[in-house]
Amino acid sequence: MLDKNNGVISGNDCIVWMNNEVLDDIKGIEWKITLNFEDITYLNDHRTYKKYLGFSGEGTLTFNKTRSRGATLLKDAIKSGAMPDVKIVTKLMNKSTGKAERAVFTGVTFSEFGTSAEAKSVSEESLPFSFADIEFPELM
Repeated sequence: MLDKNNGVISGNDCIVWMNNEVLDDIKGIEWKITLNFEDITYLNDHRTYKKYLGFSGEGTLTFNKTRSRGATLLKDAIKSGAMPDVKIVTKLMNKSTGKAERAVFTGVTFSEFGTSAEAKSVSEESLPFSFADIEFPELM
């Protein structure tokens, strides 16, 4: 029987790729899907119903600052208006169970980029993004 604590996932066992490149300087990733609904109401009915209209997805890649990730990716796009075609893939693994969750984000758009720096602190770079579609080739 598997120890209950060994079943808990750790971010240390996550790999992230952007356009097939392993992001070896990534510190964290977060993403979420928001389901979009419209309220539906009827005369003589005090309840409110919901009609599903689609979803939107967004997230943030956070890097330990080792290179100019955002500027390299977007420097030409901010002047030309031609945004790069980006695909992000994540794989979150549980080494104890051998199970993994893999997510593939396509239609990725970056909304901002920049760097933070302060005394006696490691510099970071954050790249907030949105995505148009997501697939789950593997689930735990």
